[in-house]
Amino acid sequence: MGQVVYPADGGGGGGSRRRGDFEKGYLALTTFQKRVNTLLATFNDSAAGKSKVSEQTVSRQSLSGSGAPFAEADGLFHQYNRVHQALISLSRSLGDQIDALNIAVYAADVGTDNVDEERRIRFAQIQARLDQERSTERERERPKAGEPKNVNEKNAGTEWR
Repeated sequence: MGQVVYPADGGGGGGSRRRGDFEKGYLALTTFQKRVNTLLATFNDSAAGKSKVSEQTVSRQSLSGSGAPFAEADGLFHQYNRVHQALISLSRSLGDQIDALNIAVYAADVGTDNVDEERRIRFAQIQARLDQERSTERERERPKAGEPKNVNEKNAGTEWR
């Protein structure tokens, strides 16, 4: 993409209004970005931050001793780990999306032709990672051969037939 070209002020295209709208949009995005950065910094410093969430684990033995058969404890342990991994993934994805938004706002400010190579590479890496996550999620949600279409871990066996 090239730089935004605005019609001449008197040319019937509302040029100065469009430029003003663009500037308002840019200011709104940068204000939003600052708020998100503040929230993200607060979030990362809290007990829910990515580094702290990844440190908080529960061992299987803490639920019922080592090797003792206890189906409910096994189920709880499985669900805890599933949710824990989902929170880590969500935190990483949110950070990536905010990073991509930062780059996009910067590109809107300076023009896409003026974005340095390091930011372009970073944006492409983030985009590839987010695309891979979406693809993996779609694949995981796709029904397997012989499995009904709407069954998942959350509602398996809860429907009346």
